[in-house]
Amino acid sequence: MAEERSTRDRVLDAFERLLVGAGSRAATLDAVAAEAGVSKGGLLYHFHSREALVDGMVERLREQARTDVVKMLSAPQGPVEFYLETSVDTGSDFDRALIAASRIAQENDHGARTALADIRDAWFDVLNGHLGDEALARTIQLIGDGLYFDDTTGLGNPDALTHVREVLGRLGR
Repeated sequence: MAEERSTRDRVLDAFERLLVGAGSRAATLDAVAAEAGVSKGGLLYHFHSREALVDGMVERLREQARTDVVKMLSAPQGPVEFYLETSVDTGSDFDRALIAASRIAQENDHGARTALADIRDAWFDVLNGHLGDEALARTIQLIGDGLYFDDTTGLGNPDALTHVREVLGRLGR
Protein backbone atom coordinates (compact mmCIF):
# COMPACT_ATOMS: atom_id res chain seq x y z
CA MET A 1 0.00 0.00 0.00
CA ALA A 2 1.37 3.42 -0.98
CA GLU A 3 2.47 5.72 1.79
CA GLU A 4 0.12 8.64 2.42
CA ARG A 5 1.85 11.95 1.69
CA SER A 6 1.39 14.80 4.14
CA THR A 7 -0.48 17.87 2.91
CA ARG A 8 2.78 19.82 3.09
CA ASP A 9 4.53 17.26 0.87
CA ARG A 10 1.60 17.10 -1.56
CA VAL A 11 1.77 20.90 -1.92
CA LEU A 12 5.53 20.82 -2.50
CA ASP A 13 5.12 17.93 -4.98
CA ALA A 14 2.49 19.93 -6.86
CA PHE A 15 4.70 23.04 -6.92
CA GLU A 16 7.62 21.03 -8.30
CA ARG A 17 5.44 19.30 -10.93
CA LEU A 18 4.17 22.66 -12.14
CA LEU A 19 7.67 24.15 -12.26
CA VAL A 20 9.00 21.19 -14.22
CA GLY A 21 6.01 20.72 -16.52
CA ALA A 22 4.76 24.22 -17.17
CA GLY A 23 7.36 26.65 -15.82
CA SER A 24 7.52 29.20 -13.08
CA ARG A 25 4.80 31.49 -14.38
CA ALA A 26 2.29 28.66 -14.26
CA ALA A 27 3.20 27.76 -10.67
CA THR A 28 0.88 30.26 -9.00
CA LEU A 29 -0.51 29.65 -5.53
CA ASP A 30 -3.95 28.95 -7.04
CA ALA A 31 -2.50 26.48 -9.53
CA VAL A 32 -0.43 24.75 -6.83
CA ALA A 33 -3.46 24.40 -4.57
CA ALA A 34 -5.51 22.93 -7.42
CA GLU A 35 -2.71 20.55 -8.45
CA ALA A 36 -2.26 19.41 -4.84
CA GLY A 37 -6.01 18.95 -4.33
CA VAL A 38 -6.14 21.35 -1.39
CA SER A 39 -7.91 24.65 -0.83
CA LYS A 40 -5.91 27.82 -1.17
CA GLY A 41 -6.40 28.26 2.58
CA GLY A 42 -4.89 24.81 3.11
CA LEU A 43 -1.89 25.79 1.04
CA LEU A 44 -1.53 29.11 2.90
CA TYR A 45 -1.65 27.27 6.22
CA HIS A 46 1.64 25.59 5.28
CA PHE A 47 3.16 28.28 3.06
CA HIS A 48 2.03 31.88 3.57
CA SER A 49 3.53 33.08 0.25
CA ARG A 50 5.17 31.88 -2.93
CA GLU A 51 8.53 32.76 -1.36
CA ALA A 52 7.74 30.48 1.58
CA LEU A 53 6.81 27.76 -0.91
CA VAL A 54 10.19 28.17 -2.64
CA ASP A 55 11.95 28.09 0.73
CA GLY A 56 10.09 24.89 1.67
CA MET A 57 11.02 23.30 -1.64
CA VAL A 58 14.68 24.23 -1.21
CA GLU A 59 14.73 22.94 2.39
CA ARG A 60 13.28 19.61 1.27
CA LEU A 61 15.76 19.44 -1.63
CA ARG A 62 18.63 19.85 0.83
CA GLU A 63 17.26 16.95 2.91
CA GLN A 64 16.99 14.78 -0.21
CA ALA A 65 20.55 15.71 -1.18
CA ARG A 66 21.90 14.73 2.24
CA THR A 67 20.27 11.32 1.77
CA ASP A 68 21.78 11.05 -1.71
CA VAL A 69 25.28 11.81 -0.41
CA VAL A 70 24.91 9.09 2.26
CA LYS A 71 23.86 6.64 -0.48
CA MET A 72 26.81 7.74 -2.60
CA LEU A 73 29.25 7.19 0.26
CA SER A 74 27.92 3.72 1.04
CA ALA A 75 27.20 2.50 -2.50
CA PRO A 76 28.56 -1.02 -3.05
CA GLN A 77 29.73 -0.07 -6.55
CA GLY A 78 31.62 2.93 -5.15
CA PRO A 79 30.92 6.66 -5.23
CA VAL A 80 32.10 7.26 -8.80
CA GLU A 81 29.97 4.55 -10.36
CA PHE A 82 26.99 5.56 -8.17
CA TYR A 83 27.38 9.19 -9.26
CA LEU A 84 27.58 8.29 -12.94
CA GLU A 85 24.72 5.76 -12.77
CA THR A 86 22.46 8.33 -11.10
CA SER A 87 23.35 11.09 -13.56
CA VAL A 88 20.08 10.45 -15.37
CA ASP A 89 16.53 11.52 -14.67
CA THR A 90 14.98 8.46 -13.05
CA GLY A 91 11.73 10.29 -12.36
CA SER A 92 12.42 10.21 -8.63
CA ASP A 93 11.25 12.85 -6.20
CA PHE A 94 14.87 13.98 -5.93
CA ASP A 95 15.20 14.39 -9.70
CA ARG A 96 11.99 16.40 -9.84
CA ALA A 97 13.21 18.60 -6.98
CA LEU A 98 16.57 19.21 -8.69
CA ILE A 99 14.92 20.21 -11.96
CA ALA A 100 12.36 22.41 -10.18
CA ALA A 101 15.10 24.13 -8.15
CA SER A 102 17.04 24.70 -11.37
CA ARG A 103 14.03 26.47 -12.85
CA ILE A 104 13.79 28.74 -9.80
CA ALA A 105 17.57 29.30 -9.76
CA GLN A 106 17.37 30.50 -13.37
CA GLU A 107 15.23 33.33 -12.04
CA ASN A 108 18.14 34.38 -9.81
CA ASP A 109 16.63 32.98 -6.63
CA HIS A 110 19.54 33.09 -4.19
CA GLY A 111 18.26 30.23 -1.99
CA ALA A 112 17.83 27.83 -4.90
CA ARG A 113 21.17 28.77 -6.46
CA THR A 114 22.97 28.36 -3.15
CA ALA A 115 21.32 25.00 -2.48
CA LEU A 116 22.28 23.69 -5.92
CA ALA A 117 25.86 24.92 -5.45
CA ASP A 118 26.04 23.28 -2.01
CA ILE A 119 24.73 19.99 -3.42
CA ARG A 120 27.32 20.05 -6.22
CA ASP A 121 30.02 20.79 -3.65
CA ALA A 122 28.90 17.84 -1.51
CA TRP A 123 28.98 15.48 -4.50
CA PHE A 124 32.40 16.83 -5.47
CA ASP A 125 33.72 16.35 -1.93
CA VAL A 126 32.72 12.67 -2.04
CA LEU A 127 34.26 12.17 -5.48
CA ASN A 128 37.45 13.99 -4.55
CA GLY A 129 37.74 12.20 -1.20
CA HIS A 130 37.35 8.85 -2.92
CA LEU A 131 39.68 9.56 -5.84
CA GLY A 132 42.23 11.81 -4.14
CA ASP A 133 42.57 13.66 -7.44
CA GLU A 134 40.82 17.02 -7.71
CA ALA A 135 41.11 17.29 -11.50
CA LEU A 136 39.72 13.79 -12.05
CA ALA A 137 36.92 14.37 -9.52
CA ARG A 138 35.95 17.62 -11.26
CA THR A 139 36.07 15.90 -14.67
CA ILE A 140 33.81 13.09 -13.49
CA GLN A 141 31.41 15.64 -12.04
CA LEU A 142 31.31 17.48 -15.37
CA ILE A 143 30.71 14.20 -17.19
CA GLY A 144 27.80 13.52 -14.81
CA ASP A 145 26.46 17.01 -15.52
CA GLY A 146 26.58 16.29 -19.24
CA LEU A 147 24.86 12.93 -18.85
CA TYR A 148 22.11 14.55 -16.76
CA PHE A 149 21.65 17.44 -19.18
CA ASP A 150 21.42 15.11 -22.16
CA ASP A 151 18.95 12.85 -20.38
CA THR A 152 16.68 15.61 -19.06
CA THR A 153 16.54 17.32 -22.46
CA GLY A 154 15.80 14.11 -24.37
CA LEU A 155 19.19 14.14 -26.09
CA GLY A 156 20.67 11.22 -24.19
CA ASN A 157 22.62 8.55 -26.00
CA PRO A 158 21.75 5.08 -24.66
CA ASP A 159 25.43 4.10 -24.88
CA ALA A 160 26.80 7.22 -23.18
CA LEU A 161 27.56 5.59 -19.82
CA THR A 162 29.22 2.65 -21.57
CA HIS A 163 31.49 5.09 -23.42
CA VAL A 164 32.31 6.91 -20.18
CA ARG A 165 33.20 3.65 -18.47
CA GLU A 166 35.38 2.70 -21.44
CA VAL A 167 37.34 5.95 -21.28
CA LEU A 168 37.70 5.81 -17.49
CA GLY A 169 38.95 2.22 -17.88
CA ARG A 170 41.61 3.41 -20.29
CA LEU A 171 42.69 5.89 -17.63
CA GLY A 172 42.97 3.08 -15.11
CA ARG A 173 39.96 4.25 -13.09
